[in-house]
Amino acid sequence: MYLPEHFAEERPEQLHALMRAYPLAALITQTEEGLDANHIPLELVVEQGKNGVLQGHIARANPLVQQVVDGMPVLVIFQGPQGYISPNWYPSKHETHRQVPTWNYQVVHAHGRLRLRDDARFVRGLVARLTREHEGQVAAQRPWKMTDSSPDYISQMLAAIVGIEIDIDRLVGKFKLSQNKDTGDIAGAVGALAAGGQGVLAEAMREHDS
Repeated sequence: MYLPEHFAEERPEQLHALMRAYPLAALITQTEEGLDANHIPLELVVEQGKNGVLQGHIARANPLVQQVVDGMPVLVIFQGPQGYISPNWYPSKHETHRQVPTWNYQVVHAHGRLRLRDDARFVRGLVARLTREHEGQVAAQRPWKMTDSSPDYISQMLAAIVGIEIDIDRLVGKFKLSQNKDTGDIAGAVGALAAGGQGVLAEAMREHDS
């Protein structure tokens, strides 16, 4: 990934926060058929391994199950808020006419080693944790839990998936948030984004400019 110094984000707490806020990641693998990508919600467990681990599950019918070689290198991409930036939002554009469009975004690349966890206890615990985490964020009333369905049905569903775990070797963060612009231009872009419904990206830019 092309990474100018002023866009590099190296603080672990910032990288972890994005990975948790945007858990649907692209898992990139090299297979005999070529590069492949699977989109999987992943749980970050910082307490395990040297740099933390990522845990998730895939369908047992997914060809990746047969392609995994224990410890194979993988790239996992977490995509945060992103959006188009118009040069018209920069006050300096109207003075000098020396600005061009760009795109702001936040991404984290996790480089690591993949292994399958075809273990019923692991998979059940993972699904229970993911359910608690995400139901707590969206449920307006009583959150759904695994015991809402019959044990036989849940066992059938769990048998159809396989756990995966990725030992993280390193994290690379790129937070491209107009750090190369002056304060007035950043403020102009932040205001336009917020007015256009892009409040999350606007807030990220505001925080990095403070």
